[in-house]
Amino acid sequence: MSAIQLYEKELAFQADRRKATTEFIKIVSDLWYDKSIEIVLFKNQVMDRNVSDIINLHEYAGEFVQKPISIFDSVEILRTINDIHLPPSKLDIGKLTYEYHSDDNNYGNVKAFVLDKLKGAGSGNGITPKDVVLYGFGRIGRLLARELMAKTGKGNQLRLRAIVTRGAITPEILEKRANLLRTDSVHGQFMGTVDVDFKNKAMYINGTTVHFIEADSPEDIDYTRYGITNALVLDNTGAFRDKEALGRHLSSKGCSQVLLTAPGKEIPNIVHGVNHMEFDPDSLKIFSAASCTTNAITPILKVVDDSLGIKKGHIETIHAYTNDQNLVDNMHSKYRRGRAAALNMVITETGAGKAVAKALPQLMGKLTSNAIRVPVPNGSLAILNLEINNKTSKAALNTIVKKYALEGDLVEQIKYSLSNELVSTDIIGTSAPAIYDSTATIVSEDGKNLVLYIWYDNEFGYSHQVIRLAKYIAKVRRYTYY
Repeated sequence: MSAIQLYEKELAFQADRRKATTEFIKIVSDLWYDKSIEIVLFKNQVMDRNVSDIINLHEYAGEFVQKPISIFDSVEILRTINDIHLPPSKLDIGKLTYEYHSDDNNYGNVKAFVLDKLKGAGSGNGITPKDVVLYGFGRIGRLLARELMAKTGKGNQLRLRAIVTRGAITPEILEKRANLLRTDSVHGQFMGTVDVDFKNKAMYINGTTVHFIEADSPEDIDYTRYGITNALVLDNTGAFRDKEALGRHLSSKGCSQVLLTAPGKEIPNIVHGVNHMEFDPDSLKIFSAASCTTNAITPILKVVDDSLGIKKGHIETIHAYTNDQNLVDNMHSKYRRGRAAALNMVITETGAGKAVAKALPQLMGKLTSNAIRVPVPNGSLAILNLEINNKTSKAALNTIVKKYALEGDLVEQIKYSLSNELVSTDIIGTSAPAIYDSTATIVSEDGKNLVLYIWYDNEFGYSHQVIRLAKYIAKVRRYTYY
């Protein structure tokens, strides 16, 4: 084959691949809006992605499983999914495509394969949609609003109905809040529409009404005035941290459950995927989603402890600065945090080491922890220095973590990175709370000491963990195939 013939062949293949990717995007959209079926690719979001994004995700998937994941095969399986009857669900097309081409695939055709793999879906589990109220509208509150509205679909799960803020809601304030929702310096443009209804003190987010309520005290609010009943309140203010204070929400009309987006006292601190099944949403009213760092390190610590046993260890977090710090040097109640956040690395404390034991009691007293705040606005890194009971190697340890990232209860929590070039900005926008840096892993010569590098988007990844837990609490989790 001549050089020009080879070139023409490459052009034809790229055209066919991009055409197939366009069909992929259309079917993904149809499944979501017509059937409330969400498609992901090895846990990566594929909604609102362009052609190049989808092709790159397929390339990553092939590297991850060390076997080509073809867009043409993905489209063929998606067509079949679209043709059969399934209840609202969340399906990993990457895993399905990988399994279809596995060595032990004895299915005669794609339809037989899909029907067998998804036979556990049944006809649906009678999900009752849940009203949601955001109490607070800061960094986490706005990301929660973005994700809740982006994933509303036909409204079968969580329905964002209202946002509560302090102070008067004037037209100027409402417009400012709308602009903060539309555009974010770290996370970019909101992939949706935001219109303001000044008269009714509301926003139309993706065409759906979200009321803004002004209140200084949770118990003074009557949510039923807005048609909101039996609501789950996501308190992201940080003002209420214990059972008594958070219980004030339950005195408001229309609220039935409360989820705190921070570590809490006297209430269950939950890392979804690790210990959420230990708590019954029917018998408890108040929950905590723990901290972003706890959500990042706990899944990895569980993997290591379950597989190799942890004797002791230290956790050092290299954490992006937050609005708790000062822009310029000023007074602060905590040591060192008064210094300018964008100019200094700041040693400070973190409770993550102790907090892990609330989800993994067997690690009580085994871990110490500290933190360094650094001059980046988002994207953090936890360094786990662990002494283990059973010897391992870097290759063996990476294989263990990769297996947990591919299948099991922690597939939503752990993303496995293959890149030697990974830096903090690369992980912004990652929905998994923990990104395991496989190439940076260090194992001592005797195989008993590990140094693990766990990246995390301390805003976006944590917000997704909050929503996963909220769905569990609200009992609106769909059938999933990961």
